[in-house]
Amino acid sequence: MFSAFRTIRSPSRRAATQLRTAAKQAQKRAGDISDAFASLSGQKFEPLTPEYADLKSRLIRGHESAVRESWERLLRVLREEIPLIVELGSKIVPEIEFKDVDNAPEAFSSELRKRGVAVVKGVVPEQEALQWKESLREYIRQNPQTKAFPADKPQVFELYWSQSQLLARGNSNLLKTHQFLMSYWHSTKPHIPLSTNHPISYADRLRMRLPGDAKFALGPHVDGGSVERWDDRGYGLGKVYDSVWQGRWEDFDPWEASCRLPVVSDLHQGVGACSAFRMFQGWLSLSTTGPFEGTLLVNPLLAEATAYYLLRPFFSPKRGVDSGAQTASEAITQSADFLAPDNWEIDLTQSSWVQGATPGHGQELSHLLHPHLNLQKSMIHMPTVRPGDYVAWHCDTIHSVDKTHAGKTDSSVLYIPACPMTEDNANYLVRQRDNFLNGTPSPDFGGGVGESEHVGRIKAEDMAQLVGDEGCRAMGLKEWDSDAAGLGPGERVILDRANKILGFYD
Repeated sequence: MFSAFRTIRSPSRRAATQLRTAAKQAQKRAGDISDAFASLSGQKFEPLTPEYADLKSRLIRGHESAVRESWERLLRVLREEIPLIVELGSKIVPEIEFKDVDNAPEAFSSELRKRGVAVVKGVVPEQEALQWKESLREYIRQNPQTKAFPADKPQVFELYWSQSQLLARGNSNLLKTHQFLMSYWHSTKPHIPLSTNHPISYADRLRMRLPGDAKFALGPHVDGGSVERWDDRGYGLGKVYDSVWQGRWEDFDPWEASCRLPVVSDLHQGVGACSAFRMFQGWLSLSTTGPFEGTLLVNPLLAEATAYYLLRPFFSPKRGVDSGAQTASEAITQSADFLAPDNWEIDLTQSSWVQGATPGHGQELSHLLHPHLNLQKSMIHMPTVRPGDYVAWHCDTIHSVDKTHAGKTDSSVLYIPACPMTEDNANYLVRQRDNFLNGTPSPDFGGGVGESEHVGRIKAEDMAQLVGDEGCRAMGLKEWDSDAAGLGPGERVILDRANKILGFYD
């Protein structure tokens, strides 16, 4: 039994207090992926409570004219950019071979910054990825009690601690891929306690989508909260989108990290709502999957699309809808007259509508609620990926999945986001580690017994041999070297702080 496990079993007084505090935090109710989205759980989009009308008014007070002019500039940019996206299709997604990440071409880098999405090919050898899939199938076969969605024909499994998932998250190539991708973020405060060179392991689910499936038809959405983006107790804590609220959307920098550290992205304890800071969401492919074969779609206009869904709740159309209506018919929505800038005016009295946002659920979008994005055409399929390829998208990116899996083989992925080391993420790691030891679901997800009684579940004493020191550190099972050569001042501070939070010393 290795030393880190002994440390966890006999933590310092400080860590023991933290572990007790974590244990007392209310476990989320049991659930599946449908609970994370209003549309999948059968809810309708409706006006929110009156406090949101007051919140919206506060956000833009004194900047109304600037916001209106900013909106008109944004609509002009969308009219120019979206036809290019439609023309290029999947070719617009930048790709790079894993072997080239140490010398990424500038063409790749500039496109990643603009598009917010990338494919890193060959992160894991193809046969190894396929073996992980077979191992998962066996784990599921041995444990028929595993929760999944939909219940009658499982596609997304409530599994977090299988051998395949732990091997993938702790894989040295994948951790290097996360370091590479997170290096595109920057901070205006160089001494801030943050490290993109020391990713933490965030335990998420897996998908094995079968040909013909149309139930896991998750439409355009953004994770990391919904109403929190407008709430001054959420993203407002870091003033992440202040330039947008002040009529300067072009100044919004989606890659600035320091403003994200204070953010609370889960104000309403939603099942599946993410409370950790994920710079990128991502998945590792376990199958060969192309467009229309049950894969991911994204809107590859990172800053522009983000600014649009943030500003949309402040504006209403003058023509094409009945008084007070939020959507028009399909035909009217697509008409030039309806989309024309002079048809849209800033609401003199803000309503409690926050289009597509529901407390406790992810932010959803639609071509009716967000017509200028032309989502029916601007949502682009990932290019064909093979087992061992990694797909990543920025945490603000609008994404969806194929409505129908029209392929002939399974579309299988392990969800593995890229998360930096921050103080909040270290605290999350304490809770996640506790759940790993107990075999219960990862903290952000639905509670319950999880895999605590599963046959073949990996235990902490297996981890050193399974993923080595680097993988164990990412899981919070082994202390970080805060004295290593070459660390920046912010990195040294956060690693030292993380070691204390994780209980490796007082």
